[in-house]
Amino acid sequence: MAAFNRPAVQVAFVMCVIILLTSYFMIYHNCSGEFPTTQKLRSTPSNHPASHAPCTCPSGSVLLKNHLPKDQYEELVQRRAKELRQHKARTTSLLSGLLFALPNCPLAHPVQGFTVRPLTSTLIPGLALHAEQRSSYKVSLNVSKGILTTETSPEGVTIQGDGKMGLTMESSSLVILNNLLAKVSYTSTVYHIHTGDLATFKFENYEAVFPITIKQPHMPVLYDMGTDISSHVTITTKTFLRYAKLKLLLNSIRRFYSDVEVIIADDNFEPEPITGAHIQHYIMPPAKGWFAGRNLAVSQVTTKYFLWVDDDFVFTEKTKIEKLVEVMEAVPELDVLGGSVQGNQFYFSLHYEEGQEMDGGCLYRTSNRKFHSLPGYPQCFLVSGVVNFFLARTDAVQRVGFDPKLQRVAHSEFFMDGLGSLLVASCDHVSIGHQSRTADDESETRYRQFRKPAKSDQEFKLQLHFFKNHLKCVKYG
Repeated sequence: MAAFNRPAVQVAFVMCVIILLTSYFMIYHNCSGEFPTTQKLRSTPSNHPASHAPCTCPSGSVLLKNHLPKDQYEELVQRRAKELRQHKARTTSLLSGLLFALPNCPLAHPVQGFTVRPLTSTLIPGLALHAEQRSSYKVSLNVSKGILTTETSPEGVTIQGDGKMGLTMESSSLVILNNLLAKVSYTSTVYHIHTGDLATFKFENYEAVFPITIKQPHMPVLYDMGTDISSHVTITTKTFLRYAKLKLLLNSIRRFYSDVEVIIADDNFEPEPITGAHIQHYIMPPAKGWFAGRNLAVSQVTTKYFLWVDDDFVFTEKTKIEKLVEVMEAVPELDVLGGSVQGNQFYFSLHYEEGQEMDGGCLYRTSNRKFHSLPGYPQCFLVSGVVNFFLARTDAVQRVGFDPKLQRVAHSEFFMDGLGSLLVASCDHVSIGHQSRTADDESETRYRQFRKPAKSDQEFKLQLHFFKNHLKCVKYG
């Protein structure tokens, strides 16, 4: 009987050992499959962003290279590539790459949010080792853009590299080692206002990498808003060859808002004086263009918000600036909030793929496409761009700006430049009127001659998209 049971007991014992070991690795390491060694961890492309695949130009796209002078194409591509490299140097860092969370259970470390000021010593929070009983515990930390320091080592602890880029600590006591890890500080050694470093934390075959953001804090720009609308909003516009329409606009503004400041950018050939209370009239060189005028007007705004209107609009009972301000104040992440013009709630979405470095990206603009409604305001929804009647956060728009190279063919281009920087929405509960066009009006006829872009203007815009926005193609739909 005993002889019959011996193999069964041996098998049961082996099975128990296997189950215990399996449970240990599943629970303690919180991972399954083969445990990666340090060599395998290093081979993982954890700190190198994947290169972008070529983007696909949708059917009907404008291929921008076809609108470039053929004899200048190669030189333009080389100059554009150089500018792109400089742009990436300004906007990316080590922290732009992917970091994968590998099975490094014994090592505790910050995952995100660890930010230090340049050249300033800062304790690294959350560093600890959680390991089973060993005769000795040895950990190392390595960085590339700073130095690591800790307190003087107590008896029985070996520390190497204190004040250098690589710090190693060894102790027979896990408690003492963790006390020292809690006192490790990082100091960047090169001044930079926004960059980052990657710290490598090792114990035996375990390796963890975590980010350190090196950043000079921004000083806030706050606006002391009063209680009335005139302390909240400035109205801005640009005028050219349409003084009669501008005066109708100003009269309509004063009908509803007597004290709101109005800023006018004027690039007429023969400027006329525009006077009145709370009016700032800025004369520009003749025919400098649409975006140059916008830049000038917005540069003079001192209120938290500005309302952009065209010079041939007209305020009505439905032009309630307060309602737009209410939404912007309730949703402070918003930067631009559009309304409707005589029932036309024009808006569009932008879909952008970066593409490969030498080819450029692909941009698809789709009219009347929205993302989703604005939480708490079902009459508003998020979009990429809006009509020429919008309330905007002054400091946010000033950071993006309006490209003065675009003199006639320009509106969507502002929102293209602001893609990823400006959060935009459109609402249908605030509207403005549009003045009627008179066919026999001499100034209107002359204005239309300038307003209608020549083919050369369109070609210039496409060439600008190729170089400035690093685009391969654009589709307007």
